Amino acid sequence: QVPLVESGGGLVQTGGSLKLSCVASARTIKGVGMGWFRQAPGKERVFVGCHSDGIITYYSDAVKGRFTISRDNAQKTLSLQMDNLKPEDTAIYFCATRSWPSCAREEDDYDIWGQGTQVTVSS
Repeated sequence: QVPLVESGGGLVQTGGSLKLSCVASARTIKGVGMGWFRQAPGKERVFVGCHSDGIITYYSDAVKGRFTISRDNAQKTLSLQMDNLKPEDTAIYFCATRSWPSCAREEDDYDIWGQGTQVTVSS
């Protein structure tokens, strides 16, 4: 059973919107911080944003003001609302959880990862 499953990716035009979802199939997400990362073709995976177990969120400068992260602990779901999308947002998007309730920006701070969902923004 895959512990985290992302969905919602697809092809969208510049300026469009997409909403990604990440569902934890087996474990509760209560008490853990969760994050979104992305990996563009030929590049390393980078931080997009995170949501603490409480209300704290952080975003990378590249997406701040355009992306919004939310979570529903009862539904074991982390969401990423992406607005005003740009071609440079094209990437595979991954969600991840960590063992601590706080937010974190580094990959090494997360221990469970989803398989990713592809987002492509056409110009």
